[in-house]
Amino acid sequence: MTHRSSLQVPARTLRRSFAVVALVAAVGLAACGSDDLSSDDVAAAEGISDAASSQAVASSPSLIDPAAAAALLAAPPAGLVVLDVRTPEEFAAGHLDGAVMIDFQSPSFAADVVGLGEDTPVFVYCRSGNRSAQAVAAMVQLGFTDITELDGGVVAWEAAGLPLVTD
Repeated sequence: MTHRSSLQVPARTLRRSFAVVALVAAVGLAACGSDDLSSDDVAAAEGISDAASSQAVASSPSLIDPAAAAALLAAPPAGLVVLDVRTPEEFAAGHLDGAVMIDFQSPSFAADVVGLGEDTPVFVYCRSGNRSAQAVAAMVQLGFTDITELDGGVVAWEAAGLPLVTD
């Protein structure tokens, strides 16, 4: 007869917990930086192996230019969350209409983004594309399955003549 512990935790919960802890550690390290951090720096800080990084890239979400992003936002899929991962100051200076902000550099980023729901379609952007790429990689590890990222961030968005709002 085998005895099964009543304290067993499902593997998915353990993976998610590990990913959240790793992400919080990486965000803590990244909080001292800016868009100048490379994804390799974040991967190293998170303790992500090259194989895990490659797996995230293999299942990578879509990266779209500002024109395609504007079209997506003009006719969004049901439940789309437009996620700005910049700082509160950057967000206040101008953001995409309808965006919600979850600061990638915040210690609570992982917990806050998990609150959106893994199956929620998410459109992610930052200033130049670096932090959003890091946020997307973290979200993939947290189990998100429908992510679109703005290539070039707000810099590319404005260069394309597209508007920002300050509400």
